[in-house]
Amino acid sequence: MAARSQDLGDARWDDIRIFLALHRHGSLGQAGVRLGLDTSTVSRRLTALEATLGARLFDRTREGLVPTRVAELVLPAAEAMEAAHRRLARDASGAETDAEGVVRLSVAPGFADSFVVPTLVRLRARHPGIRIELDASVRVLDLTRREADLALRSVRPEGADLVATKLASGRWVAAASAELARDAGRVEAWDALPWITWDRDLASFPPALWLARHAPGAEIALRTSFFRSQITAAELGLGAVLVPEPYLRVHALTPLGFAGALEASAAEWPTDHLWLVGHRALRDVPRVSAVWSFLVEELRSR
Repeated sequence: MAARSQDLGDARWDDIRIFLALHRHGSLGQAGVRLGLDTSTVSRRLTALEATLGARLFDRTREGLVPTRVAELVLPAAEAMEAAHRRLARDASGAETDAEGVVRLSVAPGFADSFVVPTLVRLRARHPGIRIELDASVRVLDLTRREADLALRSVRPEGADLVATKLASGRWVAAASAELARDAGRVEAWDALPWITWDRDLASFPPALWLARHAPGAEIALRTSFFRSQITAAELGLGAVLVPEPYLRVHALTPLGFAGALEASAAEWPTDHLWLVGHRALRDVPRVSAVWSFLVEELRSR
């Protein structure tokens, strides 16, 4: 039984993908979400794979799916098939000669709205054959698994298969609408102002930590996990906000003036970096290379 189970020659690749997702996530539902399939389809394909192999791959328990010994035996072969499938896709992508086709780009939502989307008209004018699929969510997509072709990140990812270039570095600053900044004048104490900050689920985010440390008694006018909402609220005068300095150039926000006694705390404003990251195997694919060069040109000066 075990010897037969290690031979995946008769198994369909789609079923192997499902097996790997189940092994990694431990439930039919989570594997289905990962693959974009409904639970019944995942269950049906698992049953078909077990029939092909002549062995049970998972024990069904209340806690989820538990891999059997057979599943652990076939796992290396399944992962080898996955790696071969990726190499095939990369080699096919590398055969392109023209800068055309889809490029999937992963960007945090606030940065996407403020800096990436405004450049897309120029990208289309330069490369009309390229179509961008923009994932502007808080999810961190896995470039090594081809969940995206390129990503803009604040932290350089680790991985031998990834290449990265730093586009910019800059600190966060305290800002507000022009009217609120004028009324505040030379700020003597940070907690003298109403503030807009991150919700409690993001209390460990550096800007939220800075505010909690240096303005513990401040009135919090708004908490939100959505950075674009923070900016909009600040532009409308709801309160002061910490933003990366480049945002001042594209939004109606004014940096706050402050007394010399606050210089030490202002020196602790967080610093951000902007990295452009891609998979090494795709770096020279024309469509990916074109978008890479365009983003470097557009964003390195921000």
